[in-house]
Amino acid sequence: MSRLNEANVLHAKEIIGRYPKARSATIPLLHLAQQQDGYVTNEAMAHIGELVGATSAEVLGTATFYEMFKFEPVGKYLVNICGTLSCALMGADELLHHAEAKLGIKAGGTTDDGLFTLERAECQAACTEAPCLQVNYRYRFKVTPADLDQLLDDLAAGRLDGEVPPHGTVAKVRQHIPANKAVGAVPPESVTAPPVWISEAAK
Repeated sequence: MSRLNEANVLHAKEIIGRYPKARSATIPLLHLAQQQDGYVTNEAMAHIGELVGATSAEVLGTATFYEMFKFEPVGKYLVNICGTLSCALMGADELLHHAEAKLGIKAGGTTDDGLFTLERAECQAACTEAPCLQVNYRYRFKVTPADLDQLLDDLAAGRLDGEVPPHGTVAKVRQHIPANKAVGAVPPESVTAPPVWISEAAK
């Protein structure tokens, strides 16, 4: 189990600097921890608490509210098949059972080679594209069993490595705000005037 590594501590401090209150960086730092290890370790949550001035229990309380944070190892590819109403009506249950048979695991399990974790998910907000699924939170729409077979085969063979990064990778592009465009980390109680962008927009 690990805390944030040296490079990620530097990155964490840069992220914290974007916010008026250090605790506001808790969720981005949880993503950073998950990207480092593939899941969020207890040690990482304690470390995040130290960085933002919170207890590890408070960090855990935040993290457990969100489905995307995992607290034990998962496969390189986390396959979430939506099972909510629209997808269910369009065959999501059959798709999930097909995935279980193809991978040789039940929903909630991970393949022995550590490549795939399969889960049933709640609504993925793509009801018109049912049944849908996500692989590491990258969407696939109107998925048939044949589509799923091809997707899993392509992932296993590494043919989608440029498109679907390993689990925990949130984004390939990180937010960077030029210094002359930054609002600055100002505590909310110190704000005495509308943001500059409001007056600029009114011109």
